[in-house]
Amino acid sequence: MISSTLASLAMTWLAGQALAIELTVSKTGGNASSPLLYGVMFEDINNSVPGDGGIHGQVLRNNGFQGDDPGLTAYSAVGNVTISQDTANPLSSAITSTLKVTVPSGATGYVGFANEGYDGVPVLGTEYDNYFYMKGDYSGTVNLRLVGNSSGIIYADHNITVDSTSANFTYYETSFTSTVSADAHNVWQLRFDASKVAGSSLNFGLVQLFPPTYNSRYNGLRDDVASFLADVKPSFLRFPGGNNIEGASPSDRWKWNETIGPVVDRPGREGDWGYPNTDALGLDEYLQWCEDMDMEPLLAVWSGLSLGGGIVSGSALDPYVDDILNELEYVLGSTDTTYGALRAKNGRTEPWDVKYLEVGNEDNLNSGCGTYANRFTLIYDAVHAAYPNLTIVASTTDTSCLPSTIPDGVITDIHHYLTPDEFIDLFDEWDNWSRDWPILVGEYASTTGNDGSTTYWSYMQGSCSEAVYMIGLERNSDIVKMASFAPLLEHFDMAEWSPDLFGLDSSPDSITGSTSYYVQKMFSTNRGTTILPVNTTADFDPLYWVTSVSDEGTYYIKLANYGSSAQNVTVNIEGTTSGQLQMLSGGETVSNYPHDVSITTQTSTVAGSGSFTVDMPAWGVAVLAVS
Repeated sequence: MISSTLASLAMTWLAGQALAIELTVSKTGGNASSPLLYGVMFEDINNSVPGDGGIHGQVLRNNGFQGDDPGLTAYSAVGNVTISQDTANPLSSAITSTLKVTVPSGATGYVGFANEGYDGVPVLGTEYDNYFYMKGDYSGTVNLRLVGNSSGIIYADHNITVDSTSANFTYYETSFTSTVSADAHNVWQLRFDASKVAGSSLNFGLVQLFPPTYNSRYNGLRDDVASFLADVKPSFLRFPGGNNIEGASPSDRWKWNETIGPVVDRPGREGDWGYPNTDALGLDEYLQWCEDMDMEPLLAVWSGLSLGGGIVSGSALDPYVDDILNELEYVLGSTDTTYGALRAKNGRTEPWDVKYLEVGNEDNLNSGCGTYANRFTLIYDAVHAAYPNLTIVASTTDTSCLPSTIPDGVITDIHHYLTPDEFIDLFDEWDNWSRDWPILVGEYASTTGNDGSTTYWSYMQGSCSEAVYMIGLERNSDIVKMASFAPLLEHFDMAEWSPDLFGLDSSPDSITGSTSYYVQKMFSTNRGTTILPVNTTADFDPLYWVTSVSDEGTYYIKLANYGSSAQNVTVNIEGTTSGQLQMLSGGETVSNYPHDVSITTQTSTVAGSGSFTVDMPAWGVAVLAVS
C-alpha cells in the first residue's frame, strides 16, 4: 500500500469556487499492481447469464423442458392444433421431454407452435441459425418465422424441406435473415402442412435459435451482449458461481460433467434462483469465453456446502474430491488421460489454460463455517498434490472458518454488499493488511441506500462509493489480486437480484450499462503496472485518488469526489504534456434505466507542461491519463 504524504492544510473556500487540491505524483517508489485486478463474476441469476435469453446466444425458452416443473412455459399453439409436453418420446437420456403437436382430422393449412423466448424473442435484423429435432411421419416443407406477437408483422419467413419419420428423431439446422422489429413483442414459429399430419402428431425437441455469436462460436455467446462486456476489458472471469454452484442439496449442485459435450446430452437442472438452468453454457463454453476475451479463468468447485443446509465433510467428501480431480484432468490433462481424451472428443485437443481454483463459495455462510477448515484442507491437499502450480482460493477471509495455518500462496475471498457510506468506511480496508496474505474481492456492489432503502438501479452516489473502494483496492493491489463487481447481468423485469452491472430485454438496442458499468470500464481500461506515491497536503475525503504508471510510460490518475460540492484538483507529473480526461457525473441520485441512459463517460483531451487541472463535480468519477 502506498501512503500519501499527508499533512494538515488550512483549506479556504472562496465564494462560488471549488476547494483547491494539489497532487504531485512521485516518479519513483511504489508497489507493483496486480495485472488481474479488475475482472467479472459470473452466476446463473436474473434470467440473463444462464445464459439462454442473456449472454448465451440461444434465445428460445424451455427448449429442453428442463428443471423441476417447466410445463409449457413459453410455448403456444399456432392454428388448430393441441400441444403438450411428451415424456413418452424423449429426445435423449438427458432431454427426457419433447413437444408433441397433435393435429385433428380434416385439418388443413399451416399449423404448428410458437416460442416467446424470454419476455419476447429478440428480432435484431440479422442472420439467425436455427436448429431443431423432429420425429413423426412428415415429408415436405417446414416454415420458420419471426412474427410480431400482437402486430402480426412477419420479420423472417423461411422454408426448409424435411423428411421426418416416426422411427426416431432427425436433426435439422438452417439459417435465415430477419428484418429488425421495433420492440420485444415477438415470437418464433415453426409451422408445417396440417393436411399431411391430420389425425396424427409430430414431436419436436430442443429447438434452438441463435443470432450472431461472439467470435462466431458454435453454441456461443450472443455477440452484442458479449461485446458490451468485452469493452470493459476484464482480466478474469470467476465462474460458475456464486450461490448457483452450491445447489439446494448435494445432488442439485452444479455438476461439471453434465455441462459438457453435445447440448442434447446435457440434462440441465433446477437452478438456485427459481428457474431452470439448461447448462447449454457449460464448462467448455465458459473456458472458451475466457480465451476469447483474454481473461484468466477462476474456476470454482463445489466444496460440500449446499444452500438447503446439507453439508458433506470428512470422509464423506472423498467422492466429491475425486470428482474435482476428474474435472481438473478434463480441463488440464493430456489426451493420454481418461478425461483429457474426453475433452478432445468434445472438440478441444489442447488443455485449457487454468491457473486459479476457488474451493466453494461463501463457506462462512449457511452454517458452513464450522466445517470449512476441514473441507478446504481435504480439497487443497488433493489438488495441490496433483497440480502444485495451481493457485488455490479459499471462499472466505473469515479466520474463524479457515485452517489455523493457511498454506503459502492461498488467496482468500471476501464479499461486500453495502451502503455507499459503508464503502467509504472500507476505503482503507487493506492498508494495514499482511502483505503475505493475498485477497480476492469476489463480489461487491452498493446495494442499499444510506437510508436503508433497497437500491434497484445503480445511481451515482453508490457508484461513486464503489469507485472510492476501488481506489483503495488499487492502492493495495500488491496484495489485492482480483476484484469483481457482482452480479454481472440481468434481464429486465425477470431479475431476482438488482442492481447489476448491465442489463437487457428482448427488444433491439436494449443493452443498458449501469452507472457502475461505466466506473468499472473506466478503471479497468486505464491501468498501470506500478502504483506511485502521491505528495499532497490534502486529506482523503471527500476526494480520493490513486496514481499508477504503465510500462509504456502512461500515468493514470483516478479520482472520485464523494461529496456534494465540486472540487478543483491540480495534478503535477513532471515531464508529461498531454493525454485525455474521462469523466462520469450527473447528480447524486441519477441512474441509467432500461432504454433511458442519461449518464455515460465523457472524454476530452488535455494538454499541459507537467501540470493538469481537473474540475471534479459532486459525486463525480474521473480518470486522467497523460504521458
